[in-house]
Amino acid sequence: MRRLLPLLVLALLVPLAGCGGTPEEGDSAPGTSASPTPTAVPPDSASPPPAVESERDELADLAEQAATEQPTGTITPYGGPVLGGDVSWPQCPKGLGIPQKRTLGMPMPLPEARYVVIGLTNGPGLYPNPCLADQVAWARDRRLMVSAYAVSSFPEPDALARHADEGPYDGTTRLGALRNAGYQQAGFNVASMRTAGLQTPFVWIDVEPVPDFEWSGDLVANAAVVEGVARGYVEAGYAIGVYSTPSLWDRVVGGLELGVPEWRAAGQTSRAEAESRCGDDWVIQGGESVMGQWVEADRDQNVTCGDVHLDMGAWFHQY
Repeated sequence: MRRLLPLLVLALLVPLAGCGGTPEEGDSAPGTSASPTPTAVPPDSASPPPAVESERDELADLAEQAATEQPTGTITPYGGPVLGGDVSWPQCPKGLGIPQKRTLGMPMPLPEARYVVIGLTNGPGLYPNPCLADQVAWARDRRLMVSAYAVSSFPEPDALARHADEGPYDGTTRLGALRNAGYQQAGFNVASMRTAGLQTPFVWIDVEPVPDFEWSGDLVANAAVVEGVARGYVEAGYAIGVYSTPSLWDRVVGGLELGVPEWRAAGQTSRAEAESRCGDDWVIQGGESVMGQWVEADRDQNVTCGDVHLDMGAWFHQY
């Protein structure tokens, strides 16, 4: 699967303003219900800034290098779709975390789960999952396959001021500063993974409205943050994909197309509905489908799409 990444351009593709629209039934984040929709307004300027060819080529080269450097998975191929789960701060013991996102003590994945995607944040970016190390240990003890996801969010004013010049972009421009802020969100999460001992070849970028930490109404600005996040993970040596739904993606970043693999949410529904999300009707931003997610019995559950079961090592680390 990783052989596709050089074609999944992670570079500075100019985002197009989305047309909004009604979300699919059951849109949700891992461990949450569907979020309120922020009001979308036109970007600051009528025409987005032109793409910078040199930076686009540089980031595409980095993506190819990251894909090449990932070790070949040694996980034995499965004979069909593989069941798994995902966890994050809602599954931590009750009472931890930031005031807006207190942990809930939700149940961990079912015994039948063969993999778990572990969330790195306590809601928005730059706030760590307060029990990340414990969840990694839980997966390791059960010898599960593991990968990671992290929510991306619009930087708070102090974070934007702090990180505007910390990154590969021109921080004197508004979009450059926002890309640098996104780049630092990725760097923060990479540090969290390494501290917790979380090994993975792949990181999923979660893009959706974040209650209490809303995205801006400027879709171009929001897309700049996501572009910076993507570059941060790629430069750190990880392959990347996105978690969202078509409607949630459009609300936040409009027509941004990274072309990376997709993990597609179905919400409070069934495995059959989650498997239907693997189809071409549910493309988020131009990438291949890897997993469908649904919520059942108070758990976020996942099932692999297509032939993903034949090369699980492309997406997961085996403990």
